Amino acid sequence: MKWLLRSPLVPGAGGHNRVLFTLMQCVPYLIALAVLVIELTPAHFIYTGPFLTAVPALAAVTLGPRGTTAAAALALAISVTTATYNGAWGTLQVYSNFLALALVSAAGFFTSRAMQERRRRELDQVRRIAVAAQDVVLRPVPARLGPVSTGSMCLAAGTGARVGGDLYEAVQTRYGVRMIVGDVRGKGLSAVRAVAVALGAFREAVHYEDDLVEVMNHCGAALRRELAVPGAYGQEVLLEGFTTALIAQVPDEPVVQLVNRGHPPPLLLHQGRTAPLMPSLPLPPLGLEDLITDIPVKPESYAFTPGDRLLLYTDGVIEARNRDSEFFALPEAMEGIGVGTTPPQFLEQLHQALIRHTGGDLADDVAMILADRLNGLPEPSSGGADVG
Repeated sequence: MKWLLRSPLVPGAGGHNRVLFTLMQCVPYLIALAVLVIELTPAHFIYTGPFLTAVPALAAVTLGPRGTTAAAALALAISVTTATYNGAWGTLQVYSNFLALALVSAAGFFTSRAMQERRRRELDQVRRIAVAAQDVVLRPVPARLGPVSTGSMCLAAGTGARVGGDLYEAVQTRYGVRMIVGDVRGKGLSAVRAVAVALGAFREAVHYEDDLVEVMNHCGAALRRELAVPGAYGQEVLLEGFTTALIAQVPDEPVVQLVNRGHPPPLLLHQGRTAPLMPSLPLPPLGLEDLITDIPVKPESYAFTPGDRLLLYTDGVIEARNRDSEFFALPEAMEGIGVGTTPPQFLEQLHQALIRHTGGDLADDVAMILADRLNGLPEPSSGGADVG
């Protein structure tokens, strides 16, 4: 349901800044166009030298080294054109304009390179801090949990340092293996804090609550309490105010039990064919409980037999687009991966398929958990796993 709740009519928090930045990038070319119009019309008596010199200087602020070079070349071409059109060659004024244009262009180019390098270093530092913060919250799942072998993967989008709100976890409990995957609406450290809250509630509740629905309710209550703290979260998180989540439980029996709150349905790979495990009653994400009153009292069960593979994922996977704006065909990609791969190998092959599809440019973060149903008896739980 999350992808249905998004509206293209509601701009992102940085929409106005992007528009303003685009307008600033156009200013040098608008000035160059104005100079050309003045010099090729009867208004050429106006002295335009200082305006044309400003073209590479302004380009250095917003367009980078290549853009500055292009703006300087455009200014030079206009100078040559207008000097020829007006028969001004041989005058001191023309050569003074060329000298000033050359000096400003060179200074702008080197200044732009220095600014670009400084921004790159600052962005790299922010990225490292953001990734470190996210790594503290999200940890790889163990390779073996009870009756399943597992693997996990988290991929950051290629959009600066804006870490997302994807979350996942897998825990072995007395009730079976319990897994969660979800997506907090929003970006940045505010979303990471909300992820930490949801995961903290999940990691605590899974060992005490025998009811899977109550585990989900604990996560929702923790998020509501956290969002109520004044000034704790950014405007984007507060305005959106919802989290999609899916909790799965794999007991000793050959089934998987699901509670889905507005999240993309998991995919079950059975005998080479993939099928989504759709909920019988679609439910809103956490934080939008007021939309309905009929919350189910028990999870839904689906067959999960030895040899089956279950993939839990966030919408960054299925919403990944290629250059033709085509979505990533996740079921077909799963079916195309050969048998005999371990969960980490399977996820790595999905990762490579995503990279090929998007050309290496993910627009949203991606989180995935893969669980293989094993033959035989599950491994015993560790003594300290369950409390209470």
